[in-house]
Amino acid sequence: MTMIEAMGRIQQIQSTLQQLRGVQAPASTGATAATAGSAGFATSLAGALGAAAATSTGTATAPANPGAATGSDVVAAAEKYLGVPYVFGGEDASGMDCSGLVQRVYGDLGIDMPRLVSGQMTVGTEVGSLAEAKPGDLIVTGGGDHILIYAGDHKVIHAPYEGRTVCLVDAYMDDSDIDTIRRVIPDSPAPTAASAVAALAGTAGLGGTALSGTGLGGPGAGLGAGGSDMLSAALASIVKGSAS
Repeated sequence: MTMIEAMGRIQQIQSTLQQLRGVQAPASTGATAATAGSAGFATSLAGALGAAAATSTGTATAPANPGAATGSDVVAAAEKYLGVPYVFGGEDASGMDCSGLVQRVYGDLGIDMPRLVSGQMTVGTEVGSLAEAKPGDLIVTGGGDHILIYAGDHKVIHAPYEGRTVCLVDAYMDDSDIDTIRRVIPDSPAPTAASAVAALAGTAGLGGTALSGTGLGGPGAGLGAGGSDMLSAALASIVKGSAS
């Protein structure tokens, strides 16, 4: 199930909660609070999954990062190619150009990248300024003609031009020279439907029987036997579907 499809399942939860309001007798203030908490949970869950869906469908999202690489890993991978000669169109240790270096470095970490600067400069998320850059970020200059890897401490690694080699140098540019800075590896993973359910279940006190079958059970108020079963089925469906 995609994140967009998961959003549709939220409607099922909200409908279920409406039914619970009808079948639960307001026997005490605690019961009323549990119902109100459940409604708040549905609203919060919908918002969280909406954010996850927006992340997953963004026009410039980070590529898959199967090895959970960090920015420091990117710099270390790039340093292996220091001294490799610049070769226009090259993309391996015998010679490479600026975008070939970027593609090779990220490829070594299991991350697929476009081959040309024009594609690489749209990957990931934009960083506002050089002062905000972190190791592993990509810096694009020259109207999209050149790309460099930020190495931290105001230094960059790049393949400059014919007659030069891949090198580590001081960042010679300032913000006025930069077309864009891209962060390919995010600071934290994007939220998923399952993680949203796990994080927000406790907010509404939905534990124990209410979350049985979802793997997210824990101490909490619950909603009563019949209501718990209905809510449990809805949550289990989302968790199972979003993982597939």
